[in-house]
Amino acid sequence: MSISNSKSILIKAAKGKYAVGAFNITSISQLQAVVEASEAARSPLIIQTSVGTVEIMGTKLLVSAFRAIAEDVSIPVALHLDHCTDVEFCKKCIDAGYTSIMYDGSKKSFEENIRTTAEVVAYARKKGDISVEGELGTVSGVEDQIKVAENEAELCNPVQAVRYVAESGVDLFAPAIGTAHGIYTTENPKIDVDRLGNIGKLLAEKKLNVPLVVHGGTGLKEDLVVKLIAAGAAKYNVSTELKHVWLDGAWEYLQKHLTDYNPSKMAKEQKKKTAEAIAEWIRILGSKDKA
Repeated sequence: MSISNSKSILIKAAKGKYAVGAFNITSISQLQAVVEASEAARSPLIIQTSVGTVEIMGTKLLVSAFRAIAEDVSIPVALHLDHCTDVEFCKKCIDAGYTSIMYDGSKKSFEENIRTTAEVVAYARKKGDISVEGELGTVSGVEDQIKVAENEAELCNPVQAVRYVAESGVDLFAPAIGTAHGIYTTENPKIDVDRLGNIGKLLAEKKLNVPLVVHGGTGLKEDLVVKLIAAGAAKYNVSTELKHVWLDGAWEYLQKHLTDYNPSKMAKEQKKKTAEAIAEWIRILGSKDKA
């Protein structure tokens, strides 16, 4: 079986100096497209769902579809809940069969973030080999129902990062370094690559073997992505681009086939465009043939 948790995938990525794409999906067809493209490239994969997607599709359907698709491929694949601010909802997804969870307590006080994250970690440990990701600092932009204005965003404090990781027990760590969810409003956003590298070094000095995560991956130029990987990024989140690709694929198809009421043909075109986007990200992240 190829189903895995995120940490086992990302420990290898960190050692190999490449990153693994964590791709947000919103439908079963999109899930199929992402998995098939990753299998074709022999790339490890993390499938992500937002809380909103879970609420629409339900945990039972999502987990069942994921398992049915993932069990037929040979690459390692994890199912990850992205940006969940509700401890009980995290537990619900763990119980349903998610192999990886992101609990986002970044808008809480530092002490409360540690406490609530540790609660999710303890529950995950009790239930099985399930990875937990945590965040310190806040990423601007909009992700699902979570909105953070640029003036409210706060970069991660490297010294606090060490304490947070050590006391919360997280398996994966997402420090805020200036990336944003959604579409960047400037051509060259200011991303603190050095901060990411410094946090990685401090964690290593304390023997905290925790892969680093970059949120807000859509829209960053390739050379910057490569620098982030060199600085220690092992998990790279892509959500907004895949939403655009999926919806643009439908729009383009409908424009050309206004009288052709065939959802299957449209889905086929959407899957093709999604696969092309995934293949390009796999190339940039360096995860091709790493499965």
